[in-house]
Amino acid sequence: MEAGTTRGRQRSWLRVRLPHVSPQVFRGCCAVALAAIVFVTITGATVRLTGSGLGCANWPRCGDTFLPPKSFNSIVEFSNRGVGVAVGIATIIAALAAFRVQGLPRRLLVGAIALPLSVLAQGILGGITVLTELHPLIVMGHFLLSLLAVALAVVVLLGAHWFAVGRPERIVPGWLAWLGVGIVPLLLALVVTGAFVTAAGPHSGGEDIPRFGDLETAVYVHVRVTAAFGIAFLALLVLLWRRRGVLRAEAVTGAALLVLLLGQMVVGELQWRNHLTQWWLILIHVTLATAIFAVMSLLAARLAGRARASAASL
Repeated sequence: MEAGTTRGRQRSWLRVRLPHVSPQVFRGCCAVALAAIVFVTITGATVRLTGSGLGCANWPRCGDTFLPPKSFNSIVEFSNRGVGVAVGIATIIAALAAFRVQGLPRRLLVGAIALPLSVLAQGILGGITVLTELHPLIVMGHFLLSLLAVALAVVVLLGAHWFAVGRPERIVPGWLAWLGVGIVPLLLALVVTGAFVTAAGPHSGGEDIPRFGDLETAVYVHVRVTAAFGIAFLALLVLLWRRRGVLRAEAVTGAALLVLLLGQMVVGELQWRNHLTQWWLILIHVTLATAIFAVMSLLAARLAGRARASAASL
């Protein structure tokens, strides 16, 4: 009898401490988590491009004291670590909220739980980048992991939105959904080759950090991957625009992505004309790349989520 009373008190405590969360609140938590992950991706790029990658010579501490030395590079690096902690908190809140949403699909719950795990992986890899003194391949992996976390957060937010307002009608042909999803690996290849260009460029993330590869060769490969992605994306955009009457949101998302890509091309040309010497131009390029990856992930997720029943396994 006493054991049953104890269990009852525990359940009562859980109801008081962990109240139910509405789908709308959960969606808001996911939106904050996505914004935080995007922000830390950009601040991480700022660390590298301002030569602050080794502003803190050790990890997780910054020097011999808790606070960083009063130097620009140390403050930039330590600030990025602080942002990372805030991102971790935001994603943990989203994951905890997912447990308290009644009727939340298991797939969405798993995705929400994966958010703080992705941030944890980022923190571990960030420490490895310092310990390996900013080896270019580790730095590249750090950025790519950030983009994957962004894509995960986008998919979770879309799922939370549809759970809150209702999933739209499944009217996307299976082949069109496959095309949208299939373009994502092409975009990932585009980002990877772009990362190799930066790795071969002058902005190493710190003094005396060796560069990786040949700049002209990296640009040569990157331009050709850009062409392949551009052709595939334009084909998708034309198909979406022809169906804009029933796929209005997807067509608008594709049009917005086209604007971002055109802006990215302009920034890339300016970078090349300046021999990649202007770090702020590269930061704009990285910011646009992050936005492009997020919007493409959103478009692919929408197409997959609205695919007809025969293609619902996408």
